[in-house]
Amino acid sequence: MGNIKKMLIDRQLTFYEEAIQIASIANKAMLYEVSSYPSPGLVSPVCTGAHKDMDFFTFIDSSSVIFKHLMIFSQKGFTENSPKDIFREIREIGIKCEIEMLEETGGINTHKGMIFLMGISCAATAKAMYEKKPFKEISCIIKEMVEGVSERELVKKEISSQCSHGEEVYRKYGSKGIRGEVEKGIPIVFDFSLDFYKQNIKLNNNDRMIKTLIGIMQFCDDSNIIYRHSIEVLHEVQQKSKKILESGKNDDGIFLEEVDKLNQEFINRKISPGGSADLLGITVFFYYVEKYMEKKLANKGM
Repeated sequence: MGNIKKMLIDRQLTFYEEAIQIASIANKAMLYEVSSYPSPGLVSPVCTGAHKDMDFFTFIDSSSVIFKHLMIFSQKGFTENSPKDIFREIREIGIKCEIEMLEETGGINTHKGMIFLMGISCAATAKAMYEKKPFKEISCIIKEMVEGVSERELVKKEISSQCSHGEEVYRKYGSKGIRGEVEKGIPIVFDFSLDFYKQNIKLNNNDRMIKTLIGIMQFCDDSNIIYRHSIEVLHEVQQKSKKILESGKNDDGIFLEEVDKLNQEFINRKISPGGSADLLGITVFFYYVEKYMEKKLANKGM
């Protein structure tokens, strides 16, 4: 009995250490995202972008509060519970995380979308590790976790005077936003931006982040832009992003010059591609998760 008890304790300690590792990677990814410049219309250490109510330090404050919840999201994945049951648990944790974030920032929403995305990503990563599944299976776990979330939270939800930005965008334009993206397993990350980020490995960290951000912006149905502006402005942002990538395809200097111009335009027009920024953070998260899982597998085979 003593050996069995020790084995169970050791296993729980391993899961705890793995949860810390996943949360640390998530925190790193969030800080990478907000530390990059010029990120059109977004907060960075250099400027506040299209925002007047937040700056780089607001994001640091928010990230610090979120970290402990990232650990809990991760811990919830190390279980025999089904992905759907895990999602129900982390949804409650996510609500608490949002409340603490708003308390820390004085009511400023820095990370609501990121909490939703990163919470799911951390839990799904932990579930894959718990079941000893390969990295490529994480997207499938995410799909299983959130199956039907748009139907429950957008389509069938009763109209109220206190609907969220995502709900309002759905009712006006029919766009499911980030809920629709996670229901498909976040394909913009797993089928595009993760490979795009790897392809630009020769760039320094900052320029690699910016290039990946613009890459995401050309495809992302950013509900933040739709809500604050219109579907037409979103399409304009997507087209401009494609054009900048094409014009700077063979010259990184030209690319960054064009991005800097776009940043100034977005500041003036108060355009903030927050949805794309969140997906950039998720891209970096999964890049380092994949490397971590590969390292674990290699060490196991030694």
